[in-house]
Parts: sequence; C-alpha cells; structure tokens
Amino acid sequence: MKIVSLIMAALLGLGSAAMASQEQGAAKDVQIGISGVYVPGGFDSASDVYVVVNGIFQNGCYKWKNAEIDHKDTYYHSVKSIATVSPGMCLMVLIPFQKEVRLGRFAPGKHTLHFENGDGTYIEKSVMIE
Repeated sequence: MKIVSLIMAALLGLGSAAMASQEQGAAKDVQIGISGVYVPGGFDSASDVYVVVNGIFQNGCYKWKNAEIDHKDTYYHSVKSIATVSPGMCLMVLIPFQKEVRLGRFAPGKHTLHFENGDGTYIEKSVMIE
C-alpha cells in the first residue's frame, strides 16, 4: 500500500510540473515561408488588390495571424507572412494553409510584389493595374 501511495504522489508531482512548464511559455509570432502566390488579374486603380498565398505549417501549433505589407514605393511592395506559434503539445504533422492577403489600392501601372520568407528566400510576382 505504501508503494502505491509513493507512485501516486510521484505521478501527481510530474503532472504538476508538466502543467507548470506549459503555462510558462507564451504564444509568439514568427515569420513563415510561403510556397506559392496566386495573383488574379483585372484590377484597376479603384479596386482593392489582393493575392492568395499558400504554404505549409510545420506542426499543429502554428496558426495564421496576418501579412505585414510594406509599400517601399508606389510600384514596389514587400509582404511578410506572420503566424502565431502556441506552446505546449502539438500535432506533429505538416498542415497546408491558404490565405487571401489584401494589399490595398494601387496606382495604375506595373507593380512588383516581393514575398519574403523567414529564411532569406523570396517569391516575386507582378500585377498590372489599369
């Protein structure tokens, strides 16, 4: 009976330690890579330009947050995709994602869209605004 009590106490102690370690970590935002970009056509200066990005999250702890758009000048736009990573136990499978990214209204002409990945690589696309 004494052994069972010791085992139960040890298990309760391990469970408390595991829960405490999960509570200590906070979700953090990270830049993620994208593997593809679809740029529809037919935009004019009165319409909001958008694109569709896709990629793969490393595990189930990743969740899409937003895209950070930096309009470097009138015709050059840089986009970074951001995800929130939650601490704790994660489903260890690759999870595909696809998101629409609104870029705003552009002036007429040819625009370059530069999609930065977190590892230094990038994808560049162009869009013609009538």
